[in-house]
Formats: sequence, C-alpha cells, structure tokens
Amino acid sequence: MAMAATLNPEPSLSTERQEHHLPPKSYADAAVENTSPDAKQDNTSQALYAGQGEDDAPRKPQRNMHKKTGSLRVNGFSKDNKEPHVVVERFEDRDGEHLVSITPGWDSKRGKPLVARRNSELVSGRKAGARWEQSRIHFAPLSVPLKRRLQTLAVLAHTLSIASLLGFFFLLCSIPLFWPLLVPYLIYVLFSNAGYSGTLRYRSDFVRSLPIWSLFASYFPARLHRSAVLPPTRKYIFGYHPHGIISHGAFAAFATEALGFSQLFPGIKNTLLTLDSNFRAPLYREYILTLGLQSVSRESCENILSKGGANGEGMGRAITIVVGGARESLEAQPPSLRLVLARRKGFVKLAIRTGADLVPVLAFGENELYDQVQPDDHPIIHKIQLLVKKFLGFTVPLFHARGVFNYDVGVMPYRRPLNIVVGKPIKVEQASKPSEAYIAELHGLYVKELQRIWEEWKNEFAMGVTKEFVIVD
Repeated sequence: MAMAATLNPEPSLSTERQEHHLPPKSYADAAVENTSPDAKQDNTSQALYAGQGEDDAPRKPQRNMHKKTGSLRVNGFSKDNKEPHVVVERFEDRDGEHLVSITPGWDSKRGKPLVARRNSELVSGRKAGARWEQSRIHFAPLSVPLKRRLQTLAVLAHTLSIASLLGFFFLLCSIPLFWPLLVPYLIYVLFSNAGYSGTLRYRSDFVRSLPIWSLFASYFPARLHRSAVLPPTRKYIFGYHPHGIISHGAFAAFATEALGFSQLFPGIKNTLLTLDSNFRAPLYREYILTLGLQSVSRESCENILSKGGANGEGMGRAITIVVGGARESLEAQPPSLRLVLARRKGFVKLAIRTGADLVPVLAFGENELYDQVQPDDHPIIHKIQLLVKKFLGFTVPLFHARGVFNYDVGVMPYRRPLNIVVGKPIKVEQASKPSEAYIAELHGLYVKELQRIWEEWKNEFAMGVTKEFVIVD
C-alpha cells in the first residue's frame, strides 16, 4: 500500500528560503506587516475568538488567501481594510436572552486583546414568543397537581349537570329500544309531587356525603361559619345572600355535607330550595332529589316545615331560601354587595305562619366568582334582561369567568374564597294572620342582623369589596 505523502512545512529561515529559491518572507507574513495597526489588532483579537483564552498560550491565527480578490482573511475575516472593525456576537446564557457584541481591539498597556464589552449600538430583532407573553388568555400549566384537576372536574360536572343529564336523556330517546321505559318515566315526572311533598323520601345522606363534594368545596375553597348555636327543638328559615350567578356557596353548604353542616348544627335537617321547573327536567330531578333539594313554592315550604321532624310537625327541620332570587343575579357585580331585599317580605310571612325562626346567612365572595356585563355600560341589554325576568320568571345574566384549561375565558367560576357566615336566629311567634307592623318589625331585625354580619366580618372575608353593603328594591 502506498504511503501517504507528507507535506513539508514552508521554511521560515531566510537562508533556507534562499536554498529553495523562495522570497525572504512568505506572502502571508508580508501582507500582515503591510496592514494598518487596526488590522493587526483585528488579527490578534481574532486569534482570541478562534479559541485562545485570555490566559491561554498564544495561538497562531489561521490564514488563507482568496484566489479571486487576493485579500488576506484571518479566521475567515477580511484584512483588506474594507472590514476594519469586525463584530463577533455570542450569547452569555443558554436561553439567548443576553446578546454580547465583541469588538476586536488591543490593550497596549496590558499587551492583550480587549475583553468583551456590551455594544450600545447593537440593534436586535423582535423577541420570539413576545405575543404569547402579552396574550390576555393565560393557559394552565401541564404540571397542575392531581387534586386541583379533580377539584376542577367536580365543579365542572355540577355546573354542566343539567345540560349533560338532559342531553343524555334525549340520546336515550333517539333509541327505540328504550321507549317502553321512557314513556312511563315521562308520565311519572309530569305528575310526581316529590319536589314539594315535604316527605324528603328521596334524600340520601350517602350521596350528600360523597367525597366529590369535598373536592367541589375545596375548589374555591368554601367554609361554613356559625355565629350561634341553633337548638334542634325549633324550626328555621335560612335566608341566603347574595344570589350570585349560580349560588355555588348555597349548594356546597346546604345541599351537601362537604362543609360540615350536621356537625355545626346537630339535629337539624336543612333543605335547599330551587325552582319548581327543575323537578320537571328528566334525570336532573333525580340528581337534585337525592341531594335533598325541594321546590321553592309556598306549598313545598309549608309541607317541609309542618311535616316530619322529631314531633311530626317540622321540629328540627330547616329550609334555605336564596331570597334575592333571579333578580339579584343581575346585581352580582364585583366588587360590590347589592341585595334585593327591601320589598322581599314573603319569607317573613312564611316564617310567621309556620312558626319558624329566621336565620340570616351572608356569603362573602359569592359575587366575586364570575364577571358579567355591567348594566351602566350596556343599559339596553340590562332592560332586556329585566323584561325576560318579568315575563318568563328567570334571567339570563351575560357572565364569564375562567375555563378548564385557561384562567380568563369560560363558564367555570374563579378560584376565590367563599366564606358563608350563618347569623344569629331571630325568634318568631307563630300567627295565622300576621299584622303588617309585625312583618315590618321582623324584616327590620333581619336586615339589622345581616348588617351586623357584614360589619363584623367584612375586613376578614370581604375580598377587596370597595363598595359598602347596599339593599335595593
């Protein structure tokens, strides 16, 4: 096998160069000597950036000649005085955030190349990803703990419960195989009195105590607080304020055992009331009946408070009414607390007829769970909402909060603390035909107790509410 030929280095001594008929100096050395002092500095500094450190041994720069132009290039940079100031760019960190401009030069005092310095004349392009940082929608990270994911799932399931259960029912209706079961079920739903009978026979303590409700309540998180002990030998009407958009606090505190209602008020069986139309929704009615919900109609309230209990006449029973109703949902404008209560006296009359004590309940943070269209900014929309409430009995608040995978857009409530404070009971004397003076007296005491709760706990639970407690209508 033929040996590879070795290249002899070009002689450097002048005598050896004469023997080989070579000029006294090489073309490269002669070109370096003929360049300007700035070019010599460039030559030396480029040797530094080719791999020579400040404390390293000197290293010869690589040289090559361009055949076409004949200009000398040191480490790939031209030395023909057309590029006397070469700028080298490098990054100080792995993310490329800090770009450093290195201007070659020579420190005559130290006899070393100039160190890297920042160049104020450096012009950079736009930063990649800046639009994502400025976006109004902030997406949830992938590294969310499992517990928080389960909390979100529990709230999402309850929020979409009526839509998902009705959708599942219509899906079953599309399958003829289930028609023999669905037709009798629909007839039963239309004529059933389970939502207002007062017997609570479908109520399940097992369902009310499921771990999913603990996840639901810890999403916000929600807490239930007691101002006074309620003896189980009386019956009660809890007035919940404010309504908010969906009354998540009322559901967590009085439709489940997630917040420990039975431990705070032993011997009292509380029933959360809702619209009677909900008990005509197939499948959804079964869901709320097992949680113990009943209709908010007058017949339903009187049946609950006059039947059952320890003495068979309602002793130890309680109902929870969201007094402001759908009208108050339009007043759920954070950061304010406006209660529709001035002319709401029907629950006071009910308390007098049934002999049930009144218990005010104030939920700090209920209004802050959602944002909705401001009536001052959109007065026409607000008028339409009031008309819908007048003729159809319900409102359609235009609200939004966060989503499942983002923090800015969606129907999921914000993660903001809910503190439900149960006030002191107002004792009521039973009467079949109460006088207007007695009704007004009890209503005044009720409002006074609500104001006491607000004044006593607003600094701890009010969550930045800038407007004071206001009662309207």
